[in-house]
Parts: sequence; C-alpha cells; structure tokens
Amino acid sequence: MLYTRKGDSGTTKVFGCNQSLSKSSTIAEALGALDEINSFLGIVKIHNEAPRISVSNTVSGEGGGKNLSLPKIIHSVQENLFIVQAEVAGAEKHLPDDAVKEIEGITDGIEKILPPIKTFFISGGTNIAAHLDTARTIARRAERRVVAVGEEGTAKLSSQTLAYLNRLSSLLYALARLSNHLSGINEQSPKY
Repeated sequence: MLYTRKGDSGTTKVFGCNQSLSKSSTIAEALGALDEINSFLGIVKIHNEAPRISVSNTVSGEGGGKNLSLPKIIHSVQENLFIVQAEVAGAEKHLPDDAVKEIEGITDGIEKILPPIKTFFISGGTNIAAHLDTARTIARRAERRVVAVGEEGTAKLSSQTLAYLNRLSSLLYALARLSNHLSGINEQSPKY
C-alpha cells in the first residue's frame, strides 16, 4: 500500500523511534532536504544532454586514479546520501571511511583541468551545468538542515557526515564548471 494514513495528523516516525515527531521538526526538515537533493541528483544523472565527463579521481597519497563518469559519480553520491539519511533518522549507519576523500579526490581532479577561480560566476551555460548549480544550492540547504539537527542534539551525527555534506556542494560546483569548460562555454562573472 502506498499510503498508510498514519501521517494525516501532521506527525511522522523515524527509524528506531516509537515517538511521533512533527513533520515540521528539524529531523523531518533535514530528512526532506536530503531526499530532495537525492531526487534532484536523479535528474542530473540521467540528463540526456550531459557531456561525457570523465575525471581521474586521485586521492592524495594513493597515486594513480580511476576514471569516473558523471552518472557514476552522481550514483555514488546518491548511495551515500541514503546513508546520511539513515544516520539522521537514528540508525547505526555511517558513511564509509573514504567517502569524504573520494569526493575531494574527484573535485581536486576537476580543479586541475579548470582555469582558476577569480570571482563568482553566474549560473547557466550548458543545461546540465545549470542543473548541477541547482543541485549545489539544494545540497547547501540539506547541509544547513542537517547541521540544525546536530546543533539541536536530536540526532548524533558524525564529523564525517558533516564534512561530506560540506564537500558535496563543492563537488557539484566543480562538475558544473567542468561541464561548461568541456562545452567551450566561458563563465560569466556578475557585473555588480
């Protein structure tokens, strides 16, 4: 059954908790924001106009690297976001030890390809870059909601989770810039 009627009064339950929570609680807000970014990344992942993005993920100290396509990068992030959601909901789930280093390695690999950042850039360029920029802002909102849960003390969050969410927006920004760069689109700075 796709509906239970249990939330009709504006409350919900989370994993491992028999107590009802308001759907406007910080935990419900955080879980909703994480679900939103994960869903939007599904759009990014299957976008048919995405250029063939392939970056070498070199985690410092390991040497070498592996080529990762945009869909594989996004799918890995989605898997990790499910783990973050479980942790926020109270499950004994935690990101893999190398999750933060993985996206740092990808972001570092992209940064080596791009011209240096000297200013802010106006979102847009390619269609996929605009979607990645939107995903970045949704990821930032999810991060703020998860931080609020941690500050409130309603869920115990690992420092790895907070670092991962902080790096996620940087990864999405790097991917947006890379998409424009590979398509030959010059980034435009705001004129202020």
